[in-house]
Amino acid sequence: MRTTIRGIGLAAAAAVLFLSGCATRNSGDTDLSAGLPTAVPPGTKLSISVNTTRVALQAAGQLNTLPFTVSDWPAVQAGPDVIQAFRGGALDVASNAGIPPIHAHATGVDAKIVGVKVRETPQYKLVTAPNSAINALADLRGKKIGFSPGQAQGVIVLRTLQAAGIGLNEVELVELNSTQFLTALQGKQIDIAPLGEPSITKYLAQYGDQGAKAVDTPAVDALTILWAPTAVLQDSAKLAAVTEFVKIWARADIWSWEHPEEWADAYYVKDQKVSAEDARRILRTVERPYYPANWDEALKWEQETIDLVTKSGYFGKSFDAAALFDRRFEQLAADAVPTQYRTKEKS
Repeated sequence: MRTTIRGIGLAAAAAVLFLSGCATRNSGDTDLSAGLPTAVPPGTKLSISVNTTRVALQAAGQLNTLPFTVSDWPAVQAGPDVIQAFRGGALDVASNAGIPPIHAHATGVDAKIVGVKVRETPQYKLVTAPNSAINALADLRGKKIGFSPGQAQGVIVLRTLQAAGIGLNEVELVELNSTQFLTALQGKQIDIAPLGEPSITKYLAQYGDQGAKAVDTPAVDALTILWAPTAVLQDSAKLAAVTEFVKIWARADIWSWEHPEEWADAYYVKDQKVSAEDARRILRTVERPYYPANWDEALKWEQETIDLVTKSGYFGKSFDAAALFDRRFEQLAADAVPTQYRTKEKS
């Protein structure tokens, strides 16, 4: 069963989508078969939505050393919001999970994955409303679950139910943007929803003494991707800047891994507003970065996700995941980082 909670926020989103749909990009001067540029033309600008990279560059003292101009670092992070910004030509590159490109493809937004980072451990937990009786995955039957079909959290829900042997007809999926999960949990409009850090820590600090809890799930959101509208990649100047940013994105992530104290303070404490103690605890749950030089496994995972969401009744018909990737960029991030970050962490 599906339920959608509607309100002013959704009306505003619809207005943004209408306005963004009226905007178009100029046709480019290159195509997707061209080789990647080796130099960025002077005056090239990008609008980038990758907050972690911005914070890492600032903390490392490198924010003003980029080979292009960042016109804006907009706070557009949720997949549906990024898609709207892409559609309106307001954003050039963003970082998301693997599901937003699938959502974009299904809604006619032409964009490509240009960077891939892989993880093998769960980063989300299922967090309950206050005074919930949910203690294990088996307790999900008959419950209202926060569900965002176009975001990583939606995939986590579907994979969790699949792993637990629970059918979609045995739960009520309440369709929300993930940014609405906290409010819906607090108001008991839903029983449970997937959250990642630092939202888990913030929420449990406020509602843990009222019976809210976090339930582990085996579901892994395997991909963090960097992606850009195809129109951006058809603009030779912007293509050159995106090519450089893929390297910067990967290196900034490695900097945060290799400077845990600085990263904990800059990102978790100052940017995300959690305590220093919680920041250190959260960092202990983060796995070592892995940037594969070959995207075959990423394509396989993306194809499995496409088949899962389409079989579940979302996003129309299945399609070939290869359509989402621009494999000219395949080795770029891996080549930009030290060798140990191009292989999986040994367990």
